[in-house]
Amino acid sequence: MRIKTVIERTVKVDSKVRNARVDLGQMTVSAVAVVTDVHGDGGSITGFAFNSFGRYGCGGPLRDRFIPRLLALEPADLLDPAGTNVDPGRILAALLTREKAAGHAERSMALGTLELALWDVVAKVERRPLYQVLADRFGGGAATLPGDIPTYAAGGFYGNADEVPAVGATVAGWRDAGFVDAKIKAGGGDLGLDCRRIEAARAAQPPGGRLALDLSCAFDAASGVQFAQAVKPYDPWFLEEPCDPLDFEGYHAVAQTGCRIAGGENLFAAREFDNFLRYGRLGPGVVLEPDPALAYGVTGLREIVAVAQAHGLSKAAIYPHGGNMMSLHIVAGLGLAGLEAYPGQFGIFGGFSREIDIRDGRASLPSAPGIGFEEQPALFALFDEMARSA
Repeated sequence: MRIKTVIERTVKVDSKVRNARVDLGQMTVSAVAVVTDVHGDGGSITGFAFNSFGRYGCGGPLRDRFIPRLLALEPADLLDPAGTNVDPGRILAALLTREKAAGHAERSMALGTLELALWDVVAKVERRPLYQVLADRFGGGAATLPGDIPTYAAGGFYGNADEVPAVGATVAGWRDAGFVDAKIKAGGGDLGLDCRRIEAARAAQPPGGRLALDLSCAFDAASGVQFAQAVKPYDPWFLEEPCDPLDFEGYHAVAQTGCRIAGGENLFAAREFDNFLRYGRLGPGVVLEPDPALAYGVTGLREIVAVAQAHGLSKAAIYPHGGNMMSLHIVAGLGLAGLEAYPGQFGIFGGFSREIDIRDGRASLPSAPGIGFEEQPALFALFDEMARSA
């Protein structure tokens, strides 16, 4: 078994929204197709992945460093001990051999995207959904798998002509689509506007629904504390990223208001999560939100889980970022708490496959082998064109 070629494509994301700090209108995504010499039902088995949302495409490091290194590896560096499948963890280690320590974001996205595409290959060779493969290897086996996954809807961006009714209509649409819990953007307007948006979202939720606020690193310590105190009467499920991810004292100050804190979307390696938990001192209620494609893939997520557990947290504290099929498989396979979804956002890259049903705030699990991008027709059209161009 060998890898014949790897195709990378940087694609503009269809997004006209903004969070508290950033206009996402120019956002791009890097998609990859890893083509092997193993034949399946539809030709050469090919693994697909993309580098999630919120960060621009990483085509430079992919094209200039990591794809050439991957194609130069000897078979002994590619395969598992049985010699019948690729070994993503082993390949990741080989691709890192010429890399200096730290500076994770400069490479973690490119490598995480490749690593996930390799897991897509692994599961397709085994003719099983990826979550089943991960459960057998890392999560306690198939007997531990749930039938569905807790999933909350995320979005509620700024950028509408009339913000308050728009966010209410958005959350009502999520409710009608089967979601219970929700997360909207906040911190990007004056406090009065944000409170009215929160009230509109709350009014549109089903009974028992929790509402989280994504602050997109909008505040310093003092303004973050002021905002947290102002919204605390609304009983937010959690406040996500109130401060810069490396402002540990700011996070600690906001946590002292008694609001639950979430973070991790903009951390890219286990060591960064260790620092976040060690110096942020956020208490046992913290929510961690690593994004697999941005943080060295499955291998990176497993290291982050180990760090969280070393700090006394359980897997129930981890809700991966991403809202895509890659995160869904990892949550199910590793036994994590749940994940977010992005209904109607980010064009062809947003949302789950047509196999997934949302009911009572839970997402069903797919049956397609691999990650299952083949069951996302618009996205798969891109991947298929890439693979055919090889």
